[in-house]
Amino acid sequence: MDVLAVNFISTVATILNSVLGLYFWVVIAAAVLSWVNPDPYNPIVRIIHSLTEPVLYRIRKWLPFVYFSGIDLSPVVLLLAIEFIRGFVIRSLAMFAAGM
Repeated sequence: MDVLAVNFISTVATILNSVLGLYFWVVIAAAVLSWVNPDPYNPIVRIIHSLTEPVLYRIRKWLPFVYFSGIDLSPVVLLLAIEFIRGFVIRSLAMFAAGM
């Protein structure tokens, strides 16, 4: 039974790492799109916006100081949070699974 638990936890850590890695690049794409004036009816722009804006909105709401002088730093805060989760939580899960 321990082998199943180890495999499950390792797989969960790997999947979370992959999903967060993909979301990292989606956030970067959203930040780059905010510098230009993309077509808001483009399906790719709409998908990126719908994936990132709810999280960025919450960050702006909880940390109002991330937007100052016309510069929105909420993507930077989100990218740092993603890297923290990938570096601490996922590595901890993987180490926990390896120690079982």
